Amino acid sequence: MGRGRLRIYLGSAPGVGKTYAMLSEGHRRVERGADIAVGFVEHHGRPRTEVMLHGLEQVGRRTLSYRGAAFTEMDVDTLLARAPAVALVDELAHTNVPGSRNAKRWQDVEELLRAGIDVITTVNIQHLESLGDVVESITGVRQRETVPDEVVRRADQIELVDMSPQALRRRMAHGNIYTSDKVDAALSNYFRPGNLTALRELALLWVADRTDEYLQQYRGEHGIRSTWQARERIVVGLTGGPEGRTLIRRASRVAAKGSGSEILAVYIARSDGLTAASPKELAVQRTLVEDLGGTFHHVIGDNVPEALLAFARGVNATQIVLGSSRRRSWRYLFGPGVGATVARDSGPDLDVHIVTHEEAAKGRGLPVVRSAARLGRTRLVAGWVAGVVLPLLLAALLSHIDNDPGLANEMLLFLALTVASALLGGLYPALASAAVGSLLLNFYFAPPLHRFTVSDPKNIVAIAVFFGVAGSVASVVDAAARRTHQAARLRAESEILSFLAGSVLRGETTLDALLERVRETFAMESVALLEREGEVEPWRPAGSVGPNPVTRPEDADVDMPIGDHMALALSGRVLPAEDRRVLGAFAAQAAVVLDRQRLVGEASQARRMAEGNRIRTALLAAVSHDLRTPLASIKASVSSLRSDDVEWSPEDRAELLEGIEDGADRLDHLVGNLLDMSRLQTGTVTPLIREIDLDEVVPMALGGVPEGSVLLDVPESLPMVAVDPGLLERAVANVVENAVKYSPAGERVWVAASFLGDRVEVRVVDRGPGVPDEAKDRIFAPFQRHGDAPRGAGVGLGLAVARGFAEAMGGTLAAEDTPGGGLTMVLTLRAAPGGRPQTPVSVDGEGRGVPGGPDGHGGSRGPRPAESVLDPIRQKAGPR
Repeated sequence: MGRGRLRIYLGSAPGVGKTYAMLSEGHRRVERGADIAVGFVEHHGRPRTEVMLHGLEQVGRRTLSYRGAAFTEMDVDTLLARAPAVALVDELAHTNVPGSRNAKRWQDVEELLRAGIDVITTVNIQHLESLGDVVESITGVRQRETVPDEVVRRADQIELVDMSPQALRRRMAHGNIYTSDKVDAALSNYFRPGNLTALRELALLWVADRTDEYLQQYRGEHGIRSTWQARERIVVGLTGGPEGRTLIRRASRVAAKGSGSEILAVYIARSDGLTAASPKELAVQRTLVEDLGGTFHHVIGDNVPEALLAFARGVNATQIVLGSSRRRSWRYLFGPGVGATVARDSGPDLDVHIVTHEEAAKGRGLPVVRSAARLGRTRLVAGWVAGVVLPLLLAALLSHIDNDPGLANEMLLFLALTVASALLGGLYPALASAAVGSLLLNFYFAPPLHRFTVSDPKNIVAIAVFFGVAGSVASVVDAAARRTHQAARLRAESEILSFLAGSVLRGETTLDALLERVRETFAMESVALLEREGEVEPWRPAGSVGPNPVTRPEDADVDMPIGDHMALALSGRVLPAEDRRVLGAFAAQAAVVLDRQRLVGEASQARRMAEGNRIRTALLAAVSHDLRTPLASIKASVSSLRSDDVEWSPEDRAELLEGIEDGADRLDHLVGNLLDMSRLQTGTVTPLIREIDLDEVVPMALGGVPEGSVLLDVPESLPMVAVDPGLLERAVANVVENAVKYSPAGERVWVAASFLGDRVEVRVVDRGPGVPDEAKDRIFAPFQRHGDAPRGAGVGLGLAVARGFAEAMGGTLAAEDTPGGGLTMVLTLRAAPGGRPQTPVSVDGEGRGVPGGPDGHGGSRGPRPAESVLDPIRQKAGPR
């Protein structure tokens, strides 16, 4: 049996009518004779949606009990047994009640699809997992029920159910979505026009991305090369020159004018050795385009305009941004340039923008680097044409001129062609040009004509001198051209090597960045740094970039050994010998970067070990007294109780047992703080963040302080906080115990909580001696006790542990002066998303605003009598 087909109605916001659309589709299919069953539909009391259920077969729901309440969920087993052709399942992102067959409803839908049942379902855009942070930043509400994007993307059909924000708010005001008592809260919170507009734009962009995937797949399957301007894609052609930054920013401004536009920066590298671009400038431009939300691409191609247009059409681009040519004016004699060629060949489906910049017509800062021994096929052909074909044409032209210019002028014309062939093709085409020119001068212009003989000795000397001069000039010109190319190459190499050495010495280059630079510099497909521990050990990659990197040096097109057990392996093409010098420098630097990265890791580990040793040393110094004191007290009490020669009264025995219990409590507290500090130092504290009320945690933290020593003021109207309850309790307990320890006799410590912005503050106020400003940070260091604190007062870990726990939960702990004398500890915590103390509103899975009352979706609790929180502690502390 084949897999069923999935159709999703994607809503831009709650209430736009996706469930109504799904039921309407169900009725249409019933009318066509399809077998339809409703697996689960929640009408939320909306009369028009409820009417649409009439006439459709509904499969009974399964009732589950959870925490004393009854809930109904979709009965997957019954639906599978019923096996309809199409099942209607509402709310794809719904979280099932614990004890259900699957944790999430989309997993139930997957089972139906695997059974060959087609499913039509609904989901809102805010429930997509990848958009959770974006939706929270827009609406202030964190969605607890989400569905993975891939589940929705795999759907065979997605239909967007859209509605303008104004129309949706009118529907809300008319009572078509929520009951009248909830409309005002919903309109003023979740359903604000700005929220709805942003959610609508998110839905449109997400569906546009999905549609674009279909479009690319269709174009690939049908071999379509022309551009379909369904979406603005802007390709920026880079040369590696400084003007690239201007082009990228210009393309970004163009993209900003159209929503959903993309920027694709592309650098075309030639395949004939080192590239002409500056690696440093390319790295800067790559970073810039990525910061602006675009992508960087590296393409290999000898014909730059052709490769650029092929790339643009391959990504279905609509616009190309190029810079004005940096070539000098005289160089246009050799061709129109990249910009003009691209504009000419782009056709009507691609717009080409030529952007002016400060580097225009100033020449290239880095010359095009070519091998001295290889001028390229084009130049070699041009050299042979200029040396052999053009002299023949010149001879034919001069033969048909009535006025003979004279043998001397004719020799100069042939000599010019010889020099041109030397400039274009090098020495051998020039020598051939000299030989052909000599023969043509002899045959056509030296008497007797049309015979390879010379009657006048002067003409013999002239032709001989011509051949000698032509050969000499060709040799000199070729040598000068070779020296120029060598100088250009050495200049490029020196710039690359100087930048490489400087960046490595400054520690700015990671191994991956260095390997990527190797790949770009030598126009390779992939680069891998391989190493092994011994001659017979297998190779393993220390780092790689590019697709399909090799795993053995012998499989690479180019391998550069680095010592006995390391090699740099490149795939893509074979490098000429002169490129291996630069490659060797890259290989050596790669080994240095790898060693430095490992040394940095070892140094970090060494620092952690040194810190651990320091803590252990301090611990031994503290334990030598602080742990022995309660142990001595416990041992003395136990020895007294076990003594046979003393008859202890019940009061004395109770006092000794109380001493044992107090000593054990002190030991437990000290050991607990030591273990907590150890967890903080080793980074093993993993908070389990959940939303909770402060009044559920703070009173529990005061169990270890003497009765009557604390006054507590934690209003129940505060928003909930996102914390780990266990860590928060330990942090508050340590801070309060420290405050009680330093408070004067008869003075109570005040613990109060308040709300400010998106933070909740817990302030612990004492009237003790206080702490100077310069020591406020030092008191949070491990094993630090301020002033003349007695040795038996602890090992100095309480505040360090409290601050560590606070920071692990995303909060802070700081010390302030208490007005009138004393110290105030301020514990700042994150308020739960969406919590507000004045008009608390919670949001359910459909985005409904529900005033007051917690519903498991981030809403804060309504006001309750403060006495219910304070009673348990006041029973101990007495009246305030």
